[in-house]
Amino acid sequence: MSKPFQRIAVIGKHHTTPLHETLSLLIRHLQDWHCEFTLETETATEAGFSSLPTQSLEEISQACDLVITIGGDGNLLRTARQLCHTSIALIGINKGQLGYLTDIHPEALMSLKDILRGEYSSEERFLLRSHVFRGEDQLFSQIALNDVVLSPGEIAQMIEFELYIDGNFVYRQRSDGLIISTPTGSTAYSLSAGGPILHPGINAIVLTPMLPHTLTSRPIVVSAESAIDIYLSEANRTQARLNHDGQEQFSLQVGDRIHLEKFEKPIRLVHPKTYNYFHALQSKLHWNQQPIFTDR
Repeated sequence: MSKPFQRIAVIGKHHTTPLHETLSLLIRHLQDWHCEFTLETETATEAGFSSLPTQSLEEISQACDLVITIGGDGNLLRTARQLCHTSIALIGINKGQLGYLTDIHPEALMSLKDILRGEYSSEERFLLRSHVFRGEDQLFSQIALNDVVLSPGEIAQMIEFELYIDGNFVYRQRSDGLIISTPTGSTAYSLSAGGPILHPGINAIVLTPMLPHTLTSRPIVVSAESAIDIYLSEANRTQARLNHDGQEQFSLQVGDRIHLEKFEKPIRLVHPKTYNYFHALQSKLHWNQQPIFTDR
């Protein structure tokens, strides 16, 4: 048995239809189980639970050892970026669509009881950090759990850039952009663009071109310890953008350099004891065929 969780925070999906029913049921369970818990301030305000204990994200980062997110993967991604400097464990209740990262179905909230008392599995997932330089000046920095995406600012416009790995020139490319993905994000945008699925235990990064102008451009998998640099060509006539987990954007200019590296601190994801990564893939990607060799 793993160490039980002592103080729990609950964070709901903001700026969407309130998830009142699931949040109410979760609160009722936590109270019945005599758990010490707090609601993130914005979540409590939007859901009308301000009478319950509330804390800001900064306070949660210092006081809690588990965060339960309610929503889709996007909410968990946002929370992971916000708490990436802490050692707080994360688990998600899926009220979204696919739910690669959010394990708990709203109808299976009772399974949280075992998790809270120490019956769970956990794993570490690494994040990416990006830096944008204009000349010698650093203008921007951000974290991503899934991916960092270089894309044109306008639809149906190509951009030109040069890619370097550990200081080595790889290629100059004209395309709709480039997806730099962690193993966690390999089942997200990168997969849609033809990239490979990376097991989360692999210490690697995949770079997936988006509609490249040459048929020989293919995804590349490199060590997660690699230093990745992207230079925007002076020939670009559209303002490119840098997106982090599809949520945080920065507008680029020609000549900018984007530096990407593995973030120094991983996040910790908690799963039910029954969690199996390959079963999750079977479910989400509809690999529903039954095995023939059942004795293996």
